Amino acid sequence: MTDITPARLPGQHHTPGHDVSAEHLEALAVDEEVAEVSAWQRNWRSFSRNRPAVIGLFVLLAILASAVLGPMLSPYDTLTQDLGNRLQAPSLAHPMGTDELGRDSMTRILAGGRVSLGVAALATTVALTVGTAVGSIAGFYGRWVDNVLMRFTDLALSLPDLFLLILAASLLGPSFVTMVIIIGLVRWMNVARLVRGSFLSLREREFTLSARASGTRSLGIIFKHLLPNSLSPLIVAGTLGVASAIIAESTLSFLGLGLQPPASSWGTMLRNAQQVIFSNPWAAVFPGVMIFLTVVSVNFIGDGLRDVFDPGGATLSRSKFQQRRQRLLQRYERSQVLELDGQPAEVTFVDPSS
Repeated sequence: MTDITPARLPGQHHTPGHDVSAEHLEALAVDEEVAEVSAWQRNWRSFSRNRPAVIGLFVLLAILASAVLGPMLSPYDTLTQDLGNRLQAPSLAHPMGTDELGRDSMTRILAGGRVSLGVAALATTVALTVGTAVGSIAGFYGRWVDNVLMRFTDLALSLPDLFLLILAASLLGPSFVTMVIIIGLVRWMNVARLVRGSFLSLREREFTLSARASGTRSLGIIFKHLLPNSLSPLIVAGTLGVASAIIAESTLSFLGLGLQPPASSWGTMLRNAQQVIFSNPWAAVFPGVMIFLTVVSVNFIGDGLRDVFDPGGATLSRSKFQQRRQRLLQRYERSQVLELDGQPAEVTFVDPSS
């Protein structure tokens, strides 16, 4: 039998009991590192490479923290009036100035953030719940059930959102709960179509057919197999839905159909600023900037999540590991040499993952 031993090049180390090069061991270590990286870590690394999404995440977290900690950040009360200091420009005592009644604008903006963000979050939850229910039933059962529900969804999509918002707010009256229900019930259609499309593709997959063959009930298949595999588009739709809900709440409040005084929201503050826009432009600038920053941040985050959960995004999230792997494999391929009957022979290493 021919004795085959690996030749060590200068600078290469030989491990006792293992006739492999140091580069080969390093490549194997990287392979184990790639295998041990969880899906959450890969998704986060993919998301973190999207700089606008990361900046948007930090901006949104800062806005949320400021709104929640508003009573600790500002010494003023949202309802306390000081007519002697009305329409003041920004100063150290009032960083965002005062409104037409002498109330501290920063305090009211932080309080309005709690209202606007709360309405947006709850309304998006309502939209996701209704849309998921309609899309799940339509996509799972199909046939006439799918036709009826999707024609109703198309009809709802054909109606202008602003018209429905104004009509419902006029009929039900302005309140926090009313805005949550109204905004949620005019935003569920796109969610329903996303879930339906996902269910139509998943219900023919092998794991769904296997669950049916094993006697699993329809609700069990929906909640245990189909919905968990449809979370990716739901997460993206929910994130982008928050931005549209903030704009809808601000629109209703600006038109006088949202929360009524003395309650504060960003849309209400913009509405009140119309009367003093020329004498005190800061009254409109700061709530407008808060709406702008929040909506843009949420949209950037939604775009980042879309890249992560996109089918091509999973390949992208592993691209950095694959590049490192390929570089190490190329180094190993160039360095590994065998001696056959005294003649050097180059060995090509084949990547099993290719």
